[in-house]
Amino acid sequence: MGRTCYPGAMYIALRIIAWILAAAVAFATLGPPTYRPHSELGQNGEHALAFVLVGLAFGLAYGRNRWITSATAVVFIGVLELLQLWMPGRHARLEDFVVDALAACVGLALAAGLDWAIKRVRRPNVGTS
Repeated sequence: MGRTCYPGAMYIALRIIAWILAAAVAFATLGPPTYRPHSELGQNGEHALAFVLVGLAFGLAYGRNRWITSATAVVFIGVLELLQLWMPGRHARLEDFVVDALAACVGLALAAGLDWAIKRVRRPNVGTS
């Protein structure tokens, strides 16, 4: 898979956004619980939204190696969950890991679908003049 969907500057911007989102999620996961944003979505909804966005951002920024990006995302999520064992006021839970990993994979799948749709629209029609 080539990187023909977006211009070079767009890839740089997408990568910056992806890493800022990852840092924000890491801070919200490992930082003091009082600094974690809360919404009406509930804990699982907040986790899912955050990791869908992270997965989408990384999927768009690193679309060339989707399987490696997906595996790295799941490992990153597992490490974040395990690091909570040593953070005061935080709790490592298997349910959180599963929700976060599935949500990140949904975001990565959305990115793949978006890339596919963009390539399909941009592809010149074969057989037409």
